[in-house]
Amino acid sequence: MSRQAIPISELRPTRSHPRLVRHARYLPVVVFVALVVGLAWGLGHDPGIVPSTLVGRPVPQFDLPPVKGRALGLSSADLQGEASLVNVFASWCTACRDEHPIFMELRRNGTILIHGINYKDRPDDASQLLESLGDPYTRTGADLDGRVSIDWGIYGVPETFLVSPEGIVLYKHIGPVTEEDLRTRILPLVEGSRR
Repeated sequence: MSRQAIPISELRPTRSHPRLVRHARYLPVVVFVALVVGLAWGLGHDPGIVPSTLVGRPVPQFDLPPVKGRALGLSSADLQGEASLVNVFASWCTACRDEHPIFMELRRNGTILIHGINYKDRPDDASQLLESLGDPYTRTGADLDGRVSIDWGIYGVPETFLVSPEGIVLYKHIGPVTEEDLRTRILPLVEGSRR
C-alpha cells in the first residue's frame, strides 16, 4: 500500500490551548526571578558555615596515638576541663599551611588550647610539617586511616572545631581559619564558653 498525500488545503489547523499560550509568555520572567533568588542566596551564604550534626553534642569517643616525633596523642578524654580548638590538618593540604601562622600566634598568646588531628598523612610528612612550620598543638593525634575524622563529620581538610570545657562541640569551621574568622566568630564563642 502506498500512502496518499493529503492536499494542504484539506489540513486543519490544530487548536492550541489559549490559556497555555497566554501563560507561556511569563516563563522567561519566572526563570529570571528563580535565578536571581538562587544567586542572592548563594552570595549571602557563607560556605565556611555548614550545619553539623555534631554541634551541640559531645565529641565522638576516640583515642589516637601521637604523630611521629610527638609525645602526646589525642583522645576524647583530653577534651574535658578547658575550652579548646581541634584542628584537622594534613601536610599535603595547602590551605592548612595558610592557616598555620594563626594557630602559632594563638599558641604564643596562650589564647586557647589547640589540639590537632592529622588526617590520612604519612608519619614522616606530618612530623616534617610540624618541625618546619612550628607546632601549635598541645596534643596531636595521628588519624592514619581517617576513621576518627569520619566520626567528626569531616568533609575535607582543614576543618576546626571549638569544644567546650564539658567536651561539647560548640562550632565547626570548614576551610582555613582567617584573622576575620578568628575575630568575628571563633574568639567571641571562646569567651562565651568560658562564662
